[in-house]
Amino acid sequence: MKRFAVLGLTALLMLAGTAQTARAQLVMQMSNGWNFSIAGNVNAFYIEQWGNSRPGDASINGGLVTQAQGTNANIRTGLLPATIAFDAKGKEGGVLIDVHFGFYPQIQNGGCGAGCVGNTHDQFGAQIDMRQVYLTFSGEFGQVLAGREIDLFQRQNILTDATLFGIGATGGNLAAGGTTLGRIGFGYVYPNFTAQITYSTPATSPLQWSIGVFQPTNIGGAQVAPARSYGYTPLPRVETELSYTGKLGEGSTNKVMLWVNGAWEQAQDAPTGIDTISSSAADTGVGATHKVNAAGAGAGIKLDISRLSIVGSGYYGKGIGTFLGFGADALDGNPSGSQTRPSYGFIGQVSLKIDPKLTAVASWGESMSSGTHFDQTVSGANATLLKYNALGVGSLVYQATKSLKWVLEYDYTEAANQSHEKNVANQAATGFMVFF
Repeated sequence: MKRFAVLGLTALLMLAGTAQTARAQLVMQMSNGWNFSIAGNVNAFYIEQWGNSRPGDASINGGLVTQAQGTNANIRTGLLPATIAFDAKGKEGGVLIDVHFGFYPQIQNGGCGAGCVGNTHDQFGAQIDMRQVYLTFSGEFGQVLAGREIDLFQRQNILTDATLFGIGATGGNLAAGGTTLGRIGFGYVYPNFTAQITYSTPATSPLQWSIGVFQPTNIGGAQVAPARSYGYTPLPRVETELSYTGKLGEGSTNKVMLWVNGAWEQAQDAPTGIDTISSSAADTGVGATHKVNAAGAGAGIKLDISRLSIVGSGYYGKGIGTFLGFGADALDGNPSGSQTRPSYGFIGQVSLKIDPKLTAVASWGESMSSGTHFDQTVSGANATLLKYNALGVGSLVYQATKSLKWVLEYDYTEAANQSHEKNVANQAATGFMVFF
């Protein structure tokens, strides 16, 4: 069965138009009939970024573009972390069983803390993400996955994004631990890696459907002004995805992939039947537990025609935010009960294989938000609320050997608020990626 490990090994096969990545693995056969394998990658990029925003120019609630002047240099991991992944597989009674562990470190040291510009000289801020810990069992019935793995909602939106092999936006994360943003917040909301139990139909069919229950999360972050936290989740989040992969004509090598996905979650500000908000003139909802429902839908298409690959994807949601999912920009600050903010985004991407080793990529994407009635007429927050985060990317990917890639990339990022104030940053990057 296919496993979609964004920022992991399987994700590497999804990039349109690039030369096929080598996936040589160390495989050991065990005495009980199981086998054990190891695979991974290491990447490093030099990034030069310069901003042309003047200090204090634009306050953008939800903006992901650095509000600064000057030039900054960094040598760091790109959107795809370095990876070391371990799999143990066996077949028992006609059922294929797999256990997977994925470790994702970065090469740079962490940031130097609040109010500090630059990086540290030690490794205390470096981090290793254990994004994947899951088991699967599969057969003619399909596959069941249980553990921590990438979410279904918008996973294809990020898996088909060419910045997986590069940098994309960095936001304010120039020197901190972790990866760059790629297009996260610039065309899709990050799917994240979440504890889940998911069922998928057999991979033998060109039409696949997956549905699962996921560990729920706070909606609106830990706190929503004035003091309302939607962190009580009596129900799991539900996510689903339907995809189709097929050839364009009998005997053709041209292919098409179509997908739709969705998510729904409910959260409340107090346990059912209990109101923890103290009485005040501003809180007209005292005596009731306030609930919010967050929901979103995504869709896309990927066409592979000869040396050309075209990708288009988008999403719409209420209460899902524009960045990491269900975050601080997902809700307004209405003291009588927060309302879900609408958000939406898109990506357009074209890849051209110039020769068997060299691929050129160009893409543009945006994530947008609009305020609620409360934002627009009562709170006065609409002026600084995010209008859009936009990212344009141009890159060259050279497959030097079966395992070694060289990447050259230019990125233009722009963020604007509802008052049309903007922050702009440009960057150039180059680096190497090795897959084993």
